Amino acid sequence: MDIASNLLVLFLALLAEAAFGYPAPLYKAIRHPVMWIGALIDRLDRSLNTDALSEARRRANGALALALILAVTIVPTLIVQIALFDILPDLLAALLVAAAASTLIAQRSLYWHVAAVATGLERAGLAGGRAAVSRIVGRDPDSLDEAGVSRAAIESLAENFSDGVVAPAVWCALFGLPGIAAYKAANTADSMIGHKSERHRAFGWASARFDDLVNLPASRLSAVWIALAATILSLDGKAAVSTALRDARHHKSPNAGWPEAAMAGALGLKLAGPRIYGDIRVDDHWMGYGRAEATAADIRRALDLYRVACGLQIAATGLLAALIWLT
Repeated sequence: MDIASNLLVLFLALLAEAAFGYPAPLYKAIRHPVMWIGALIDRLDRSLNTDALSEARRRANGALALALILAVTIVPTLIVQIALFDILPDLLAALLVAAAASTLIAQRSLYWHVAAVATGLERAGLAGGRAAVSRIVGRDPDSLDEAGVSRAAIESLAENFSDGVVAPAVWCALFGLPGIAAYKAANTADSMIGHKSERHRAFGWASARFDDLVNLPASRLSAVWIALAATILSLDGKAAVSTALRDARHHKSPNAGWPEAAMAGALGLKLAGPRIYGDIRVDDHWMGYGRAEATAADIRRALDLYRVACGLQIAATGLLAALIWLT
């Protein structure tokens, strides 16, 4: 597989996922690949992260677990990709590999999960918004007013645009199906064991640091897509850029601040800031120059921005693939 084949696979995968998402009959029959990865991570966590082990041993075991997770995803997907391109005509092989890769991209599902928050606020008020946002963020929904619910939905949209849409695309473009599968495995490991709880502070250290590393290019690229989309929609593309450059470094995550700050600048909002996870108050830096009083209408504007940003990525991928194939 060369870069031209990878880009063709990515282009087809992005189109397929945008159009169809992950089909419900397929989910009912085999669940989702992320769930398979999650089951492996859970088993490794239970077997390699026991209370009797020292912190140093837990950290070493966490690195071993990450290596196993990556190997289990890279080896079979690499074999499948090589076999398909060896046996079948290139276009048919690309279609089949793209179908597999599309299951690891979240354009469509992310849109509908965030849109549900706007719909909840519009139809059922604060209670409806809290119920919908509790499905996509970890913070305490009962601590959120309408503005807090709206900001949480927009922040989730921005952050997950980076690590659920742009990052899988980057690693698919570079390494095809094994690249996107390995990225998704690492990202799932971070979400399950990469947090700083007492149990996972040592064991999840390697997964958390690796996830920071592999998300670094996509977080910056996602800010670019958001700024360009803002310009197309006559929003504030310049503010998206300046806010990202000014505020991203203040975010507690080395990556999430880039798309969140760009989104805040484009929409004229303030995002992030102080919030509550469980019983813990997190006093984070605000992202953006604008108002903190976000509404369901702002969620809708953010979703419009997101759709155009996704469209830009698809178009750029297709154009780049065509240019490479033609030369």
